This record gives sequence, C-alpha cells and structure tokens, in this order.
Amino acid sequence: MAQTEPARDKRLFIHNLVKRDPLANLADDVHKGLTAQPKRFLPKYFYDELGSQLFEAICLLPEYYLTRAENEILKRYADEIAAAVDGQITLVEMGSGSASKTRLIIEALLRRQPQLLFMPVDISASAIESSSRILLQSYPRLAIEAYAADYFAGLAELGKKARRRTLALFLGSNISNFDLEEALRFLRAMRSMLNKGDALLLGADLKKDPRILEEAYNDALGVTSAFNLNVLARINRELGGTFDLRAFKHRAFYNEAAGRIEIYIESLFNQRVRIEKLDLEVEFAAGELIHTENSYKYDRAGIARLANETGFEHTRAWLDSQERFSSNLLLAA
Repeated sequence: MAQTEPARDKRLFIHNLVKRDPLANLADDVHKGLTAQPKRFLPKYFYDELGSQLFEAICLLPEYYLTRAENEILKRYADEIAAAVDGQITLVEMGSGSASKTRLIIEALLRRQPQLLFMPVDISASAIESSSRILLQSYPRLAIEAYAADYFAGLAELGKKARRRTLALFLGSNISNFDLEEALRFLRAMRSMLNKGDALLLGADLKKDPRILEEAYNDALGVTSAFNLNVLARINRELGGTFDLRAFKHRAFYNEAAGRIEIYIESLFNQRVRIEKLDLEVEFAAGELIHTENSYKYDRAGIARLANETGFEHTRAWLDSQERFSSNLLLAA
C-alpha cells in the first residue's frame, strides 16, 4: 500500500512505495553479483549522489550525443507530440530523475490545456521531491502526484488510478538498458497500466557507425570511466570494501551481432578484495571482467516489433537532424 507523504504544497502528493532499506538491497545484490560467474553488478547502483552527478556530466560531453539529440527532437516536435494524443492529457513519466527534458512536453501540454496533472515515478524519493518542487515553482498550472518506486511497483499503483487520457514518457533511451525479454516485460506492464487510446513516448537510441557508439561510452576526459568505477567506490563507502580503483579499468565496446554496447570493469592483475559488511573475500584474475551494463541500440523495425508484441501500435517516429536518436509514439491498441 502506498504511503502518502505530507506535502507542504497542496499541488504535490508523494507516494513512497520503497519498502526495503536501500543498503540491504545493495548488500544482497553485490553478494549475488560477485559470487556469480561471470561477475556482474546491477546498473541501478550507478546512481548514488556522486554517480548521479557524474551522469549529468556525461550528458554534457561532446561524445555523448544521446541527450543533445533527444533534446533537439523534443524542442522541435513537442507541440506535435502533445497534439498526437486526443483530449485533456494526464502526463506520466517513468524514471523521471531531474525531469529536465520533461519540461518541453509539460510546456507543450500547457499550451493546449488549462491545467496539467504530472505523475512521475522514480526510485529516489529525494530526487522526485526535489524535481517536483522545482517544477511547481516554474508552472503554476501544474499539479504533481509522484511515486517513489521501482518501475513495476509504480506501474501497478498507477494502474489502480482513474486517469484522463494519458501520455506516458520513457525518455533517454532507458529502454536500452533492458535485454529483449526485460524490455517486453516492461512494455507489457506499461500497456496494462494504460487504457485504449493512451500513448507512450519511447526514446530509443538508433544503430549507427560502431565508432560513434563506442566513443559515446569512452569519452576522452574519462568521465564515463569514473562513473563506471564509482560502483566500486560505492561498495567501499557503504559496505566496507577494499577495492583499489587504480587496479581496475573501464571497458566499453559495441557487440554488433547483439546490437548493444557492453560495459565492464576489468581487473588489471590477480588480486583479492574484502567486503567487510558482507564478510566476503573475492578473487579476481588478471583481465577478468565484471559486467555492469548493456545499452541496446535499435532500428525502426526493432522498435515496431517491440510495440506489436506488447499491445501497442507504432504510429509515429521523430528523429534528430542527424538521425541518431528516435522518439517513438506507441498507441495503446
């Protein structure tokens, strides 16, 4: 059952669905990941306070075209996107974060209707409160009902709510972090929350020259490397780990057959690491890889297949001027 946080602004309600201590989740997942073969970490643990700041810096890098390309699309086509769904709209966003790009859609909708209800979902309760209060200061005709939750818990709760016609957002190519089965599961859950005639705006990075893709994840300044290795620093800080970050390096490359960027942390030599709060010692061989993330790239046919298999109809696609990124309107069929 969602707990509604008391709000100082009558236009803001926050439901906190985060039931477990995040440190307990981290401990469980790190133990599972480091005792698996091959070793792995879950990408959601990139985003502690420092990791979130590093990702914001990545989005400004010249090599990391994704944010600029999506911003270009939303600046150019926000009014078209808003007009593509009939009626008075309620706006939902999964993984809203700072909601910086969302502003373009909010403004387009407020040009078409007198008020707007925004329903963001994000795993971080502090991030969602901060971004919500900033948005409310900017838009007097906006009201926010927010959910601090993971995607599936948030979707389940949203599915219980009676809403106007809904436009849902899943921006930033977050769909890229799911493998095919996970992407299908997520989109089916999204479809079950929506009613016929509602729509999902899905951001998806497109397949392109592997050199451009690899440069986006191996920037010259090393910010992406710091972002990746911060997972080890987080384990040191929060779980009493003894990782020496200089003994590991960031690796990212494009697997063309699988259509994805694969991101790893590589051990530079044979070594042993202790994690005090897990009472765990972990051996690493020279060259051994810890998998941290995949980022799948799509073509238009692949996006259409995702839509068709999950109860959507792929009705529109907007591209940036260099055709690197796509914003896709999926209509709940």
